[in-house]
Amino acid sequence: MKLGIVGLPNVGKSTLFNAITKAGAQAANYPFCTIEPNIGIVPVPDKRLDNLAKMYNPVKVTHAFIEFVDIAGLVKGASKGEGLGNKFLSHIRQVDAIVHVVRCFEDSDIAHVDGSINPIRDVETINLELIFSDLERIEKEMEKLKKMSKGGEKKYLVQIAMLERIKQALEGGKQARVLDYTEDEEKYLKELSLLTSKPVIFAANVSEDDLPSGYLESNLYCTLHEYAKEQKCEIIPVSARIEEEIALLDDNEKAVFLKDLGLNESGLDRLVSASYSLLGLISFLTAGPPEVRAWTIKKGTKAPQAAGKIHTDFERGFIRAEVISYDDLTACGSMGAAKEKGLVRLEGKEYVINDGDVVLFRFNV
Repeated sequence: MKLGIVGLPNVGKSTLFNAITKAGAQAANYPFCTIEPNIGIVPVPDKRLDNLAKMYNPVKVTHAFIEFVDIAGLVKGASKGEGLGNKFLSHIRQVDAIVHVVRCFEDSDIAHVDGSINPIRDVETINLELIFSDLERIEKEMEKLKKMSKGGEKKYLVQIAMLERIKQALEGGKQARVLDYTEDEEKYLKELSLLTSKPVIFAANVSEDDLPSGYLESNLYCTLHEYAKEQKCEIIPVSARIEEEIALLDDNEKAVFLKDLGLNESGLDRLVSASYSLLGLISFLTAGPPEVRAWTIKKGTKAPQAAGKIHTDFERGFIRAEVISYDDLTACGSMGAAKEKGLVRLEGKEYVINDGDVVLFRFNV
């Protein structure tokens, strides 16, 4: 899973990226500090792996991973090349979802490119550039399809009609993701990789004084929250400065720090959970003395395809899956005890993997 972090210059984007990836991206109080995208690979926090590690004492523990891409601050006119905009927009096209960092705090020491703090204006500035970029892409695609459809092939005519519908929505200021699509249209939409079709999470960057719940009294945050609902977007309150402090702590210190702040989890943990939900992802687990590991799959994936995530031979030669839920396994204390209670199930090719399933695949090639 690849998440692109976007936002106007000086909204805390690179500070947040530094904090969640500990990658040391350059962060400074001037525009276009980030030119080439910084990339950080982040393990997905999952306490289930820690508990299974205590049970199996494995040689290694492997978390699922998310790739965060810190994309340079966009400005008005980006779709026409302002502020190196075309280059930055091409970076966004390659991600699975967008984390849009929006400034929801006042600070006279940190300049804003438009001179004042207004979350909706900031979001719409970037949305407009994404729309302009998509309109240009759609125009080129339609020209190509019209040439290909001269023979009357129905497939191309259907795609042209779909593009006309998206174009009309974009020209009305709507994002492509708010429209409804058939299954075939969804596949074609994925091929197009439109910027406005990508799922979006607003990371509302609030002041450290507004956590754990003070942001609910903030007009800046509440206005953005209502806007997010209208746009079918997720919204996560986060303080980039607090995340930066957390990144320097070990696990025990982090737990104490969060407790002192009245927080149950970090902004990163909330962001990861929201990303999984937004993209329809779940994790299944494999456990044994060699390794305890989490594997990321799409919700609704059947057992053979899940096995293929581990190795293509597992899918090709799939026989069955031995499955137990994480909760049942930890309640029993061991796989042996779970088997005695009849909680380990044998599942076939039609079984749909659930989040937290602990699975052993049987195969033969």
